[in-house]
Amino acid sequence: MKIISWNVNGIRACIKKGFKSFVKNNDADIICLQEVKADNLVFEEIFKAIEGYSVHCFCPKKGYSGTLVLTKHKPHNVEHKIGFTKFDNEGRLLKLDYNNFSLINIYVPNGGRKKESLSYKLEFFKLFFSYLKKQNTNLIITGDINIAHTKNDLARPQQNKNNTMFTPKERKQIDKLVDMGYVDTFRKINKQGGNYSWWVYYANARERNLGWRIDYIFTSKKLGGKIRNASIQDKVFGSDHCPVIADIGIVPE
Repeated sequence: MKIISWNVNGIRACIKKGFKSFVKNNDADIICLQEVKADNLVFEEIFKAIEGYSVHCFCPKKGYSGTLVLTKHKPHNVEHKIGFTKFDNEGRLLKLDYNNFSLINIYVPNGGRKKESLSYKLEFFKLFFSYLKKQNTNLIITGDINIAHTKNDLARPQQNKNNTMFTPKERKQIDKLVDMGYVDTFRKINKQGGNYSWWVYYANARERNLGWRIDYIFTSKKLGGKIRNASIQDKVFGSDHCPVIADIGIVPE
């Protein structure tokens, strides 16, 4: 099963930059998008020309946040709440349930350049971990986590050691996820630095590869042994993020 995760930073702009061709060329089983910034009517218009996929989306605030999943395998249940009102009302999560696993597509709050929303971000993780502990199935967690986990996950760790997305408190959240048994699919395949999924728009950061790896696909421990491949498509444009991909040896039932 091929899964793609991509923060498109506005699906309408990404469509104009070749999104439909990207979908056709990659032939993924499931495509998870974050920060789509569009309402359901726009989704229906955008995706009616994409054959073979069902569309599941949640974007309650037009022009803000929002998550979407394109899937070739119809789930038996779809949810978009974890019980955290502020988070739920921003359209930051979609959960698709299959008989043999569940997939969570998530857009974690950034925290703010001046850390004005960091407490919100940390409160989310506390509640999210409680939510995960209640799940009784194999899980795949995809999305924009908005944290670079280790020094290998950003180009300038020393300069950013006290900045949002790389503070010790934030990095500890991914430590906790790993301690719970979740496997970072990309790091299972590739241990090297210099592989990033997000770059700022200014200072030619992308051309200079001054980036951050903040987009992930995690699997629960039982699925960790089924990870066949994982990659970052840093040559794909359309957003300030690029797609991340994992191939997992499981077929949705």
